[in-house]
Amino acid sequence: MKTSALIRLRRFRRTTVRLAAGALIGALLGAVVAQAAQPAAAVTGSAVTVSGRGEFKDMRFTVGQTANLTNQAVSVSWTGGTPTRFAGALFNTDFVQIMQCWGDDDGTVKSNPGPSRTQCQYGASPTTNRSGWPGNAYDDTRAVTYTAEPTNYGQDDRYGLDGANGQGEVPFKAVDGTVVATNTQNNPLFNYNTTNEVDFARTSSDGSGQEYFEVQTANEAPHLGCGTPVTKSGATKPRSCWLVIVPQGHLDLDGKPYADTTQVNAGSPVSSTNWKNRIAIRLGFNSVASNCALGADERATNGSELAADAMTSWQAALCPSGTVYGYTEMGEPDARGRLSRDGSSGLAFTTRALGDDPGTTAPEGPTAYAPVALSGAVIGFTIERRAKAGAPESTQKVSGTKVRALRLTPRLVAKLLTESYRSSVWGAVTTTTSGGTSELHPAKGYEWLAGNPAGLVSDPDFLALNPEFAQLSVAETPATDTDLITALGHSDTARTVWNWIASDNDARQFLSGAPDPWGMRVNPYFSTSADVNPTGFAFDLARDDFPKSDPWCLIPDGLGPDAKQCMTDFHPYVDDMHAAALNTRRADTLWKSNWDALAVPPAYKSVGPQIVGSRFVISITDAASAARYSLQSAELLNAAGKFTTPTTGALTAAAASATGDAVRVIDPATAKAADAYPLAQLVYGAVRPAELKAAARKDYAALLTYAAGAGQSSGTDPGDLPPGYAPLPDALRAQARAAAAEIAAWKAPASDGPGKGSGTGGGGDGTGSGTGSGTGTDTSGGLGASGGANTGATGGGSGGAGAASGSGKNSPAPSAAPSFDGGTAVRTTANGFTPADPANSLRYAVPIGAALGAVAAAGAPFAGGSRIHLPLRLPLPGGRSVTVLPRLALPERLRAALPERLRPHPRP
Repeated sequence: MKTSALIRLRRFRRTTVRLAAGALIGALLGAVVAQAAQPAAAVTGSAVTVSGRGEFKDMRFTVGQTANLTNQAVSVSWTGGTPTRFAGALFNTDFVQIMQCWGDDDGTVKSNPGPSRTQCQYGASPTTNRSGWPGNAYDDTRAVTYTAEPTNYGQDDRYGLDGANGQGEVPFKAVDGTVVATNTQNNPLFNYNTTNEVDFARTSSDGSGQEYFEVQTANEAPHLGCGTPVTKSGATKPRSCWLVIVPQGHLDLDGKPYADTTQVNAGSPVSSTNWKNRIAIRLGFNSVASNCALGADERATNGSELAADAMTSWQAALCPSGTVYGYTEMGEPDARGRLSRDGSSGLAFTTRALGDDPGTTAPEGPTAYAPVALSGAVIGFTIERRAKAGAPESTQKVSGTKVRALRLTPRLVAKLLTESYRSSVWGAVTTTTSGGTSELHPAKGYEWLAGNPAGLVSDPDFLALNPEFAQLSVAETPATDTDLITALGHSDTARTVWNWIASDNDARQFLSGAPDPWGMRVNPYFSTSADVNPTGFAFDLARDDFPKSDPWCLIPDGLGPDAKQCMTDFHPYVDDMHAAALNTRRADTLWKSNWDALAVPPAYKSVGPQIVGSRFVISITDAASAARYSLQSAELLNAAGKFTTPTTGALTAAAASATGDAVRVIDPATAKAADAYPLAQLVYGAVRPAELKAAARKDYAALLTYAAGAGQSSGTDPGDLPPGYAPLPDALRAQARAAAAEIAAWKAPASDGPGKGSGTGGGGDGTGSGTGSGTGTDTSGGLGASGGANTGATGGGSGGAGAASGSGKNSPAPSAAPSFDGGTAVRTTANGFTPADPANSLRYAVPIGAALGAVAAAGAPFAGGSRIHLPLRLPLPGGRSVTVLPRLALPERLRAALPERLRPHPRP
């Protein structure tokens, strides 16, 4: 009987392994990659200031960066203007419009060269839901009225001649020659969700103004082609483009003030009359083509998104040396798992050691850890002031301007992440009004929600730290102040954020179910008390993701059962922290609030970015992405009771508190320096040298040596350490150099010594093709061999990578000639973007693989025996994974009632 059971168990395990292998193959077949633009690299002196003309001659416009651009935000500021005047919610007079254009100088303004107005990305204002939009469909579109001799702004002496009543549109011509002559407001090339145009930018009471303009490369706007290689006169350079500013005033063409004070008067900025006032500034782009030879072999790197911008910059500097370093963004837990399973996979960027994740153990043999970057997570935001009715005059004067500072505590961030604000669980509480009195009606099971504030801005806990918001009006919905934009998947950043929250007593008490001092309660589905949580299980703070745990769904009135709207519709995930920063800059939370019955299948869709003047978006992103898109960063409460932002000094102060051996981890609870930033993180390059061939070890050592040397020079040129990072302290640089030297010089131990292994064959080449499995004893004293079944003596100990003999010596500089042992380069996107699905049968590989993976995962909890082992994670394409079954904390009464074999057990 026992033999039969063992046979069945073995068959079950084999089947599970086969299914899992099928899922992996499906995911691999579904993976596609793309090439992206090089990093932002401002040249000293690239800021440009230009004067206006005519009635705008006293205005000065400054663009903060005009050279070596990529997809990023640049500052556009101005002085000397007339304050904007409004007609209710509409802009009336004196504002600024901004757009991006392609092409050569059209010769129309000799004193200010610029492009043709037909080559500018403008006019994609919303076609629906315009009730709160501040324009009138002329000033924010390409619509014009033909007049042979224009007498008013917005009239055109060329387009509209053949239209009814002279109505027409200024066509758009793409860089490939495609012309869109009609329906330009929602054309196939760009629309409200993708355009970077600024339809309305306000001039403040002192005559100044500022906008952060998202510059787009050919990757984001192929129809503009900015940054694509162009050959002229035998020289190939990236295509330059234009930033065009069109100021709108309060005088008509005849010099008299506009008589209509109820709407915008000036008409389209691309009309011939307004175009005469345009200011054009040339923009220079980095090439969107790779600096590295395509088709060449490469050394693979993967892992932490915190290293993405730095690695992109370093790639550009290292390519000319002949060594191509690919980079694939991947959640750190998944990168550690990959490197642990396959040491020949290359170099992994991580903030923690292999074996640090629950249910994992460190692999046998040595692992080298070289510190490469010091950065961190941030709460980034785009918030504009909108004064309440009756607000003081001082508040009214700054209405429409951007909020620069925000203070947040762990408890406030916990409230946002746990969907605890009343308007976060959209529709769970309805309001009726009778006789001037409003009454709240919570749905069954959501009685706790009726006493909670609608959102962050109406929370007394928040107002106590940010009193300015008491005079500001915010529409508190899922699109504004009730949640944070977060990335899907597992990451060390998520773990750091939850550790920061768990380190705070006020936050812990709130999450346990205790009300805050004003009576607000946590969403029970996130309660850390199993007796409060409706699931019967405690919400575990020792986690590395941002779950949407509340099961609430809503079917709006008048729609059928297929129109169910749930929490991931109210609060959609983004792909990564870079996307979180970009959407925050665009003021687009992606809230899927619009039911499209004509879609196939019918679905909820986002209505697009928020309306200018009342934007309110907050997200969890990384410091480098926040800097790239010019986001403001919230001041966060640290363990010393001080509010700090991720400045170089604050990141460095936090790094000084890091503890550990070869991998030192910053714990928010112990970063107690007064200026320490609580979400700082150290990033390491991890390599298993015993699994790599000598040439691969040499190349990875060269990368780490560069990262610890020239790569720590702060700047914005290719090869520099980009904004958002702090240079590593000297001790960590020395550790990185020592680790690089040990990697380059590593030799397999004698096969007859303690801790025998198969490492003498040389291992893999870091391209994914190596199968070497060399393990054995680390006798160098520098690499800190990780524990395993046969590790023998581990000379590294607490000395880590910096304890090796010859510590401080640099590994060889990147060679001028390539040194590869095989494998083919994968064209990866430099900044970790996931490209669109291929338009062929290959696009179905990922869902098929994922489906097989789900079947395999069903048996995974039992794969180690008859007991359930948790947490159970299902791998997803792109190196991410999702927790199918979390580590459970059952109430004791329920745990005792389960048979022993069914009680959840942590993975050994």
